[in-house]
Amino acid sequence: MANSPKIVITDLKTPVNGTMVVFTDEDLAFGAVAKAALKPSGDLVQRVAKIEKFKGKRNKVLDLAAPSGLKLEHLLIAGLGKPKDMQAEDWLKLGGTIMGRLPAAARNVTVLAEIAGGKLSADAAAQIALGMKLRAYKFDRYKTRKKDGEDEAKTPAAEIKIAAGNVADAKKAWAAAGGIGDGIVLARELVNEPPNVLFPVEFARRASELKKLGVQVEVLDEPAMKKLGMNALLAVGQGSERDSRLVIMRWNGAKKKSETPIAIVGKGVCFDTGGISIKPAASMEDMKGDMAGAACVTGLMHALAARKAKANVIGVIGIVENMPDGKAYRPGDILKSYSGQTIEVINTDAEGRLVLCDALAYTNERFKPKLIIDLATLTGAILVALGQEYAGLFSNDDKLAERLTEAGKVTGEHVWRMPLAPYYDKMIDSKFADMKNTGGRFGGSITAAQFLQRYIGKTPWAHLDIAGTGMAAHNSEIGDSWGPGWGVRLLNEFIAAHYEK
Repeated sequence: MANSPKIVITDLKTPVNGTMVVFTDEDLAFGAVAKAALKPSGDLVQRVAKIEKFKGKRNKVLDLAAPSGLKLEHLLIAGLGKPKDMQAEDWLKLGGTIMGRLPAAARNVTVLAEIAGGKLSADAAAQIALGMKLRAYKFDRYKTRKKDGEDEAKTPAAEIKIAAGNVADAKKAWAAAGGIGDGIVLARELVNEPPNVLFPVEFARRASELKKLGVQVEVLDEPAMKKLGMNALLAVGQGSERDSRLVIMRWNGAKKKSETPIAIVGKGVCFDTGGISIKPAASMEDMKGDMAGAACVTGLMHALAARKAKANVIGVIGIVENMPDGKAYRPGDILKSYSGQTIEVINTDAEGRLVLCDALAYTNERFKPKLIIDLATLTGAILVALGQEYAGLFSNDDKLAERLTEAGKVTGEHVWRMPLAPYYDKMIDSKFADMKNTGGRFGGSITAAQFLQRYIGKTPWAHLDIAGTGMAAHNSEIGDSWGPGWGVRLLNEFIAAHYEK
């Protein structure tokens, strides 16, 4: 995986040279191994901590270069605050913070996974490693020249050792966490790629590589979708020279292979000009990320397969490019969707719901899943409502909504439930067809969700509008990637907590 350091799990007796990372609390106390390793330096740490006013607070790091008395290039002391209060997300963020503070030329890094009074749990050690892996990620493959003064050695450490107490348990925990990390990196890669490189057929090819992990992958081309009657999805892509695709990914990890699956559906608009209802030129380049929902689904399927998830999961992505052309669909067109329902096109820039409605109806009818979750960078309205901190959650099932909300709290990928109601549904009724593809300016994210709900029937369903979280992400402890891979950890936690035995 791009820019990823090699993570090696070792034991606490591993000799340390180069760069050592140790943990401390608000009392500046250390674990037994760290304490012994630091003994030759005398009271150096205490003196430097006093000068730098370092008090062991959570996510604060003290960096000592060439510490006196120690055969180290660098010593990093990472604060935990009160270790007993640390949750999984806190260990993840701490790992990212440490990675961000590593010296540019660090090549031999050892993290002592212990605290005063004991060793870190295997899960905590794995989350630290995952945070480091994610923070190390950079998308810079298209840069051929470095900026003036940019450090030639400013790349992640080639290898990072996590020295843990119970090596066997830590290796097992890291095998799972590392697989999730690879899924997140895959999702980031897909969102970050330029649209001249990642178009629908190429996206489908990359998704097909999941076969190597045991995922069954089926790709429907345009003739196959036309035969099925997916006229809404196909209409969006008909103005593009790039053919559209529907990709079905199946992971059968449950003990009973016949167990009813969970279905995750993603919007994959590889580039969105708005079509005939063309967008303003300003920031249109960001519309390469309008496939973040499909990227999340693909990354999630990678994560589930890599960690051998004990669940049956279907991932479906509709992949198109929305372009203005003489063949493009128009405002005023009436489309007959896969379900047989008809749609009056009001605005060709409300295209994501047209892609999703056929993908949702097809998934529901063919696989009869126990529940469906869809993810889409669907509306600017959700950005106005929630900014970039929370994704909008719409659901016809309270239990499903509660479980997703709880998974968001555990992972830090937060969701906020928004309303669905008959009043909003009336806003998309059409005079000429069964529905319109937009209900106007007010309640835009809600009417979009109401549109999708018409294709769900009675199946428990949740729609995540990730327009604010799926792309153009702000910097965080675990990375500054424009494409954050948002949703992979959320849905992995949701599935692990409730659908694996």
